[in-house]
Amino acid sequence: MNDFGFIRVAAAVPVVRVADVDANVEEICRMTAEAEAGQASIVLFPELAVTGYTCGDLFGQQLLIDRAEAGVRRILEFTRGKSVTVVAGAPVKFRGRLYNCAVVLRNGNIKGIVPKIWLPNYNEFYEARWFSSGRDFLSPYTQSTGRFLVNGKDTVREGWCAEIRYAGFRCNISPNLIFETGTTSFGIEICEDMWTPVPPSSYLALAGAQIILNPSASNDILSKHEYRRTLVSQQSARNVCGYVYCSSGFGESTQDLVFAGAAMIYENGAMLAGNERFGMESSLTFADIDTERIDTLRRKMNSFSALAPDGTPSSAYDRLYSMVRLGKTAETDFGKRLYRPVDPMPFVPVGNPEETDLRCREIMSIQVAGLASRLAHIGCATAVIGISGGLDSTLALLVTALAFDKLGWDRKRIVGITMPGYGTTDRTYGNAVELMEALGVTVREISIAAACDRHFADIGHDKNIHDVTYENAQARERTQILMDVANETGGIVVGTGDLSELALGWATYNGDHISMYGVNASIPKTLVKYLVKWAADHHFDDDAASVHARSGRRSAKEILNDIIDTPISPELLPADPDGKISQKTEDLVGPYELHDFFLYHFFRSGYAPEKILFLAEKAFEGKYDAAVIRKWLKTFIRRFFSQQFKRSCLPDGPKVGSVSLSPRGDWRMPSDAKPDLFLSF
Repeated sequence: MNDFGFIRVAAAVPVVRVADVDANVEEICRMTAEAEAGQASIVLFPELAVTGYTCGDLFGQQLLIDRAEAGVRRILEFTRGKSVTVVAGAPVKFRGRLYNCAVVLRNGNIKGIVPKIWLPNYNEFYEARWFSSGRDFLSPYTQSTGRFLVNGKDTVREGWCAEIRYAGFRCNISPNLIFETGTTSFGIEICEDMWTPVPPSSYLALAGAQIILNPSASNDILSKHEYRRTLVSQQSARNVCGYVYCSSGFGESTQDLVFAGAAMIYENGAMLAGNERFGMESSLTFADIDTERIDTLRRKMNSFSALAPDGTPSSAYDRLYSMVRLGKTAETDFGKRLYRPVDPMPFVPVGNPEETDLRCREIMSIQVAGLASRLAHIGCATAVIGISGGLDSTLALLVTALAFDKLGWDRKRIVGITMPGYGTTDRTYGNAVELMEALGVTVREISIAAACDRHFADIGHDKNIHDVTYENAQARERTQILMDVANETGGIVVGTGDLSELALGWATYNGDHISMYGVNASIPKTLVKYLVKWAADHHFDDDAASVHARSGRRSAKEILNDIIDTPISPELLPADPDGKISQKTEDLVGPYELHDFFLYHFFRSGYAPEKILFLAEKAFEGKYDAAVIRKWLKTFIRRFFSQQFKRSCLPDGPKVGSVSLSPRGDWRMPSDAKPDLFLSF
């Protein structure tokens, strides 16, 4: 069974009975069984879940501490024969001091104990009244012993750790423990530790922990949860890790505080799962964390592995941490159910309308700023664009219009050229001309038919043979016109090709492949369509009112919506007998929504094709079957490898998102790399 680098984790928020260890242990065991049934490899319980967090001065009672230790012994006995690792909070007595700890239990054993370092001692929290800090285990005196227990055996090495006998087992107690299950490693910080300027999780991540567990007891007041979510999100993003946060809930004392029982699971800044707070019953939240993706992103980020916050090389941190091996992960059938969202359109903004509007505005602002800077730097008199009536040239024209507005230049200095040829339809031609007029740019029409006829005669090609020569000659003729008009008018050619076409090599070399500045170079096809729609609704819905209202012609918004509904086509083959588009790109190379999905996960996450196929089947379930997805994935890989030579000489263009194929930046691939390895799935 292939786990594809996923590991299933669970955040368990039990109903608590304060100081009733037996009841709490019973509920922890019940939820552990539920997590095991759900095929989780790790289940995290809140801070001091064995006793309840709000025991106050009862933590000074030996009876409670002894009963907590006995309760932990019951939990570890319950884990015997199970594959799930349990992390539960309990008070632990050691050398006359009491520590607020997370106890790691696996298959009838205690694998390690992690004490809390930062103890709140302000407002309603007075933990330092009862507990000592885990800093006790990070002193030079502790380090000098150099004694670690690895799988129950003494090992001499450098590091900070101490040995404890607890609940009948010998194990290590230290904040500097990292636990390994299967190929996944995790570290633990407790509640307040995360709220500090440099949380322990930062060092744990530098030392190799892919996942951070945070058993917490954080009360809720107005707006605190949003701030808490931001902290978890940012810490998981900063450390490029998975982060499992689990806080105390119903049953904790409400004498002065209310605990809402928040459970959150994040991965690299993105929320995978969360529960509904303020519940009156226990809750179990599952998510599948992608450790393969975490490793890939960390390898790509040189800054991640360069220096720790104190200036120490991160590689030096490994010697300060004890790696505790837990055994294999659970046998999880991720194919049956996957506890993580798989977005079928990873490039397209999602969220509430306000967030979506903000992201679209940011994307177009980057495009506009890049072009405006280039135009101002060169001191161009004009910008020349080929307008086909399709999505790509439309977006390029909209960006150029906004760039001229930003510079305070007259839009008449934008020269839009429509170049009808053998395959141009009335619909695209009409949309091209009307859009240019609606936006108030200079409109020129230059037919390429006569020039191509002459060219075919010159090279001895029969124009009735609709082969690659027939198609590419038209694209190159159009590019020649644009370049020459740009020279004539003292301007530059603004390119229209998008990221998806670059990935597939769906461009004519030295034709639409070339421009002087490609504004769409990092905008994939699925996003192009979305941005044009957004622009129609937010930027250009009023343009036509001043231009066309009195003439009774269509508004810019109406034209843009018609362009959005037009099939994607290069229009290099003659129209059908009804005058409609006969050459539809997606019939030839496959659906762009699939190719954009493939591109994102191949580039950004470094996934193998087998994993991309697995995720695509989840994302497009009910729309494309496995055979169709496999077919187009193979097409994507073959084209991506064979067309690198086109990407090796791309014109400049603004980087907008995390995926860019510029040979000067994010993607440096030999043109002669073989695809065989990637096609063997």
